[in-house]
Amino acid sequence: MSMRTLRSHAGRLALLAVVVLLAATVYAVVVPERAGAGSDDDGDWAGTWYAAPVGAEPGGDSARTVRNVVHTSLGGSRARVTVSNLFGHAPLDLRHTTLATVADPARTMRTLTFRGLARVSVPAGGEVVSDPLAFEVPASGDLYVSVYAAGPVTWHPGAQQTSFVARGDIDRAADPGVFAQVTGAWRYVTALDVQGPGAAAGSVVVFGDSITEGVGSTPGADRRWTDVLAGRLRGPHAALDPSDGSAPRAVLNAGIGGNALLARFAGPSGVERFQRDALSRAGVRTVVVELGINDLLGGERDAAALLAGMRELVRVGHARGVRVLGTTLSPCGGVRGCTGAVQRVRGSVNSAIRGGGVYDGVVDIDRVLRDPYAPRSLWGPYDSGDRLHPSDAGYLAMGRGVDLGVL
Repeated sequence: MSMRTLRSHAGRLALLAVVVLLAATVYAVVVPERAGAGSDDDGDWAGTWYAAPVGAEPGGDSARTVRNVVHTSLGGSRARVTVSNLFGHAPLDLRHTTLATVADPARTMRTLTFRGLARVSVPAGGEVVSDPLAFEVPASGDLYVSVYAAGPVTWHPGAQQTSFVARGDIDRAADPGVFAQVTGAWRYVTALDVQGPGAAAGSVVVFGDSITEGVGSTPGADRRWTDVLAGRLRGPHAALDPSDGSAPRAVLNAGIGGNALLARFAGPSGVERFQRDALSRAGVRTVVVELGINDLLGGERDAAALLAGMRELVRVGHARGVRVLGTTLSPCGGVRGCTGAVQRVRGSVNSAIRGGGVYDGVVDIDRVLRDPYAPRSLWGPYDSGDRLHPSDAGYLAMGRGVDLGVL
């Protein structure tokens, strides 16, 4: 490596460290104090569901009710919900919010309050967390989080889930048939946390791109690889004793379609959003990073820069007492932009990840997904059709391929 190359690489590392520091500072400034999160007598909280905010919905400022359907990964006896205006250009008028089970909304529907108020204003760039609510959250079930609000909409457009939208204030309506529009996006709501016997074991955050988001899986069927992993963690033999490491843990999906480790292809880069979407999650103990393939497909050719970004996430995680695991980069043969040069860099990065010294542990999705006869490509039965995103069968294999012992 020439001196000019060394200087360039050192400069990129310095810039990377500055970006991480600035990102953490910005998020700390714009997010107000989390209501109900700081009391010493609250006990342990853990996230049971999460949706990483992606951006502001175009033209989404009119007053309407959004009924978000969210799928839990850990049960509890108390719940709290986060409503975000992170990408808002003005305050969000949060008028009314309810929580109910999909199985029995008429019986279970409850109104959420925020520091004792049903209606609050959420500042641009901020979020509010509801007061703790006595509510039996199922370990694996669908809930309605309905929001009636006016103002800017922070959303996650690639939910792989069907939710509902209607004009006016109908968030307390038990019958979903009154909602005139279905949607594949989550709006306003970014997190659901629980308190209960299992919360002490904490949560696993899977931090990634569209493969983590579940693109290619059957919408509304909860067949992402994170759903499979959550099912395994709450398996029939899991104890409710966090002290021996066998208690079931939540799995939070922090995937954003198109997201990259270093580049800003879909919202902030992975390095920039790591603090917000991974380390700030309630009860986080372990993070699994699945990022890097979009950097390569988008033009990155420096394996050392990608590995430096991955190691920076590990360093920041360790500073918060969190273990950081990582996946290998998935096969991309046949995908536009997946050239021979991309494959060579992908191979170098994967060899370094498998060799240790990058992450605290490895989830080798490349070996799980690749064609045994053409290892640079996704195996046919695991291909959703675009040569990059797995099918339901592929996501099932990914979820089953995780060694639970490394979590």
